[in-house]
Amino acid sequence: MFPPIEPYDHGHLDTGDGHLVYWEVCGNPEGKPALVVHGGPGSGCGPGSRRRFDPERYRIILFDQRNCGRSLPHASDPAADLSTNTTHHLIADMERLREHLGVDTWLLYGGSWGSTLMLAYAETHPERVSEMVITGVTMTRRSEIDWLYRGVGRFFPEQWQRFREGVPEADRDGDLLAAYARLVSDPDPAVREKATHDWLAWEDAVISLEVNGTPNAYSDRPDASRLAFVRICSHYFSNAAWLEEGVLLRDAHRLAGIPGVLIHGRFDLGGPLENAWQLAQAWPDARLVVMPDSGHTGSETMHKEIAAALAEFAQ
Repeated sequence: MFPPIEPYDHGHLDTGDGHLVYWEVCGNPEGKPALVVHGGPGSGCGPGSRRRFDPERYRIILFDQRNCGRSLPHASDPAADLSTNTTHHLIADMERLREHLGVDTWLLYGGSWGSTLMLAYAETHPERVSEMVITGVTMTRRSEIDWLYRGVGRFFPEQWQRFREGVPEADRDGDLLAAYARLVSDPDPAVREKATHDWLAWEDAVISLEVNGTPNAYSDRPDASRLAFVRICSHYFSNAAWLEEGVLLRDAHRLAGIPGVLIHGRFDLGGPLENAWQLAQAWPDARLVVMPDSGHTGSETMHKEIAAALAEFAQ
């Protein structure tokens, strides 16, 4: 990690449909453009992401996806309408931001949900992507969503039972994620808070075996960020991110010519290694690096591998 750095420029991008998307730029104004694509969906960007890049060699661009972080309106407000927050809206926001900042091509860096958004953007605009560095590969297929919120419960049966029982009884054998999406948009703040707590407790359970990772990574955030995260996650995952099943893997041939490094923890229970392996088979210019000591939230060795990949592409 490089020393802390502050942006030299920032602002809100007016998308024209009621959203103001926060962005910032730091590092070298003449450096190689790189865009940080955060996870969640709904996590927002933190200052630590700036420190992944050599500030002398990179022009580091960060943005908060719709309704989270410093973007407005914020999803912690139950009145905030999420209907214009979809994967396709986010792809358009990224392209609008690229044009606004006068970038021709940029490196994409991110992980988890961010990897899905990066892949969707790159397959739509391959001519605008110079390289990609992806950690915790996901493609948000329905099978992956079902694994994360149901299948992996075989390792945590008690915690998954509590997650299931967090929704009304009539919804427990149906679409749990849609039920949670309704609960975290309820007018009653107590209902929203309980649903947020129950969702984050499940997310924390899934990463709880990662001895080199970050415990309670999901619940250890401010209240407004917690609610926004769960609102946006449940909104996206109950709609399978508005992606045709398997489309990102099917269209990976569109990434030909874009060098990529896929960095994945062998002990990532929420996003199994199989996801990264399948993508590496379909993307001829990608290199898969399996981290033997890492899960979804990473480790020191994973951080070093990320640094090495970003240093390689800074040439």
